[in-house]
Amino acid sequence: MKSIEEKLTAGFCILPGFLPRAGQEAMVGALRRVLEAAPLVRPITPWGKPMSVRMSSAGRLGWVIDKGRYRYADRHPETGQPWPPVPDEVLAVWQAISGWPGDPDCCLINWYGEGARMGLHRDADEGQAAFAAPVVSISLGDPARFRMGGAERKGPTESIVLNSGDVVVMGGEARLAYHGIDRVMFGQDPLLAKGGRINLTLRVVKSA
Repeated sequence: MKSIEEKLTAGFCILPGFLPRAGQEAMVGALRRVLEAAPLVRPITPWGKPMSVRMSSAGRLGWVIDKGRYRYADRHPETGQPWPPVPDEVLAVWQAISGWPGDPDCCLINWYGEGARMGLHRDADEGQAAFAAPVVSISLGDPARFRMGGAERKGPTESIVLNSGDVVVMGGEARLAYHGIDRVMFGQDPLLAKGGRINLTLRVVKSA
């Protein structure tokens, strides 16, 4: 990992190219082992529609949609097994830039295929006591247009293209800010053999 000058955009800390290519490849290899134990699933939203992204998790807890409710659970919703540990390659990024004394409780793994997106949302299910810790997001694979807002869903937003190896830190005023993925430029980066984008979101959780 190399040191990159930080760029502040709408309270979000963007670290372009933080993870070099060799580090990206090693991380993808580690994630493949995680997904062998905790396969990707396509959650059904509370309003009955499947999400366009597929998800899994690593760590003490995983984020799930259960009976129409967003929550953290200690087991995979289909296998019933505990989540695999967060890979060392991923923890190294958290430890390098989060400024938090402990490890994250959850590494949410989102896979974006062709046409997948993520509407504006905020990470607010972790519990009030967890909001002092930042959320760290790692991009792997195809570029994606990342939209950043503020405390109100209908407030002004701006966007930036995130490339493979870029890292975003959402702390302070950005910790509960709305954000999302408008689109993925599918097939533009060869990191993933079949194309697509992996986004890792590292979070501290105090609600479960």
